[in-house]
Amino acid sequence: MEILVAQTAAIGQLGGELIARQLRSKPDSILGLATGSTPIPFYKEWISLVGRGELSFARARSFNLDEYAGLPRAHSQSYWTFMQENLLRHIDLRVSATEIPNGEAADLQAECVRYDRTLESAGGIDWQLLGIGHNGHIGFNEPGPSLTAGTHVVELAEETRQANSRFFDSLDDVPRQAITVGMGTILKAREIVLVAQGEGKAEIVAQALTGPVMTELPASFLQLHAKVTVVLDEAAASKLPASLLGSTREAELL
Repeated sequence: MEILVAQTAAIGQLGGELIARQLRSKPDSILGLATGSTPIPFYKEWISLVGRGELSFARARSFNLDEYAGLPRAHSQSYWTFMQENLLRHIDLRVSATEIPNGEAADLQAECVRYDRTLESAGGIDWQLLGIGHNGHIGFNEPGPSLTAGTHVVELAEETRQANSRFFDSLDDVPRQAITVGMGTILKAREIVLVAQGEGKAEIVAQALTGPVMTELPASFLQLHAKVTVVLDEAAASKLPASLLGSTREAELL
């Protein structure tokens, strides 16, 4: 595990360097993408790099982690809409090469099977971008007595719904279910990049990276992965033990 600590304003530029490195080494990479506020600095930088002709997604393919169940794709808070507005319509990734779970599917279980089969036939994720929830969830893999390996329908924890309610008119408007790629699939990614910013994520980041590996903290399973890069601003890194920080590489952008 490599931990990069950068100033908040430099997070996006660092994200640009990481994706550029990946696409230079494998232009036809299968990318795992995330939604929410965490990846936005990355996406803004990727759009800028594509606009300047310094980066191309033309040969790549993407699979998103999750989508709300029952929310129309055209809804302003669907993850399909989020991805179009914040990344996909601004870069040269082919429309046919983007996959987002269909939360409107009549049979959600069948959609989960379809998504897993499509991802498997593509060869699996080469480079997976992740955020981390305040309760340690990854994608919508919520804390609990067990974790599901493949794509599945999940009942959203109230803490997650409360956190996401800021994007809706009220908590009642936040969906109670979602489709999410499972932890088993995530851990099969050949490289994982976890991003967290702000003091509010400091405690859960420290627990996930240094505490016991347990299903009650899904992000802790990243400790078992062979190639994880953790990108933090100084606030999010503030509760990591000095012994761990002493082995990290301070981002050159700092």
